[in-house]
Amino acid sequence: MDEEKMKKDLQNVEIEKYAEDYSEDGLWKKIKENVKSIGVTLIYKALQLFYVAQSPNCPMKVKAGIYAALGYLISPIDLIPDFTPIAGYADDATAIGFALLLAQMYITDEIKEKARNKIHDLLGARALEKLDREKA
Repeated sequence: MDEEKMKKDLQNVEIEKYAEDYSEDGLWKKIKENVKSIGVTLIYKALQLFYVAQSPNCPMKVKAGIYAALGYLISPIDLIPDFTPIAGYADDATAIGFALLLAQMYITDEIKEKARNKIHDLLGARALEKLDREKA
């Protein structure tokens, strides 16, 4: 599925309903059980959103978009089912990308560092090394 078509299809999905699928426990479980499929870069972006949503400076409207995107990531039933080889998390990445655009002005260096530290705690130093290679 090409990226433009996926973006258009995703716009037709009522992504706000996925906010109901969001829970902190659900996020940690999804990450731990699917790290290879999701990839460290998408996990890093999701963690940035997680920490932005906890910030008192983040408006409720932005938090709602974040919870919807994270709920979409957690939900196994979405535009492209997560178990689909290779493409399974492409739509999730698009949803996370939209939420990052919405939240970008609230993503501070402190938020980025918290996300990096959580990757280290959850996945170890090798995951951080991989993230640094992918960002380079």
